Amino acid sequence: MNPKLVAVVARAQNGVIGVGNGLPWRLSTDLKRYKARTWGRPMIMGRRTWDSIGRPLPGRESVVVTRRPDFDAPGAHVASTIEESLELARRIAIRMGSDEIIVAGGEEIYRALLDQIAMIELTEVDLDIPGDAHFPLLHPTDWEEIARESPPRSERDEADFAFVTLLRRGGGKIK
Repeated sequence: MNPKLVAVVARAQNGVIGVGNGLPWRLSTDLKRYKARTWGRPMIMGRRTWDSIGRPLPGRESVVVTRRPDFDAPGAHVASTIEESLELARRIAIRMGSDEIIVAGGEEIYRALLDQIAMIELTEVDLDIPGDAHFPLLHPTDWEEIARESPPRSERDEADFAFVTLLRRGGGKIK
């Protein structure tokens, strides 16, 4: 089995995905979707993303990529390179019976793996806000929108949003 990489990300209209090592909005509906979309799958994330979450997420296994050789992430696997994280996540996916590896951010991890990502589960957040982390620009010729849903905004959502699924034209291969 060769699991495919799936990025799961919420992005503002101007490409912002984070500010001050956290999410710049509160979207309860998106967090529920995130949980459902990532459950039972290994997740690759950078150290700052791990730090912002603050703990292992139930039902998933995290692979944290960091250049810090002394970094300890209780309840997670630690990798020092993107290549090592992919190999670890592949072994975990096989053990978990998952045909997907989730790319969970942040900016550097998305950039490093973008050319290998086969699908993007994108939450388009209807905001244009300042931030210090951005999702890479996508070339429209590389991606096909295969699904879009605009659920009603709940009282626990700070903005309107849409769930969009993008599929890489020609697939995506883990190198």
